[in-house]
Amino acid sequence: MTKYERVTRSKLDIPWILSQTRDVKSGGTVLFIGTIRDNSEAGNVDKIDYDAYVPMAEKRMLEIEDEINRRLPVGKFMMQHRIGELGVGDVSVVISVSAPHRAEAFELCRYGIEEIKRVVPIWKKERLADGREKWVEGKVPVKEEAEPASAPRGKRAGSRKK
Repeated sequence: MTKYERVTRSKLDIPWILSQTRDVKSGGTVLFIGTIRDNSEAGNVDKIDYDAYVPMAEKRMLEIEDEINRRLPVGKFMMQHRIGELGVGDVSVVISVSAPHRAEAFELCRYGIEEIKRVVPIWKKERLADGREKWVEGKVPVKEEAEPASAPRGKRAGSRKK
């Protein structure tokens, strides 16, 4: 895998990240692009300031990346998070994963973003339209009870009968 900064102040290069994870042995590639929205529970958002303890953030992201790549018999996983001042519509995080099947790719992509929120020391402060500033705690959803992606097709909920 190519050496790259997982935490950067630079604009994220989505085509490059996607090109690094595409794999001819994989049947699906999922690309997640997190963007700055114009609203939050606190009000209308003008900007977000992301800060990080970069050495530890890089270490934690590498650990997540290594864990996911070990779980992939075929395929690749990469992620990158931007820090600094970002405006509405700017891309803050990119995750790309290729896997043998789409279910695995979606599952591992979601796992990647949830792990970033759970263990990576990146903090965000919302700068609201009314002049207020608010540090925001990352929310990690409660893990849903779901059938594993490896369940036989005919046994999974929602599978089509032939």
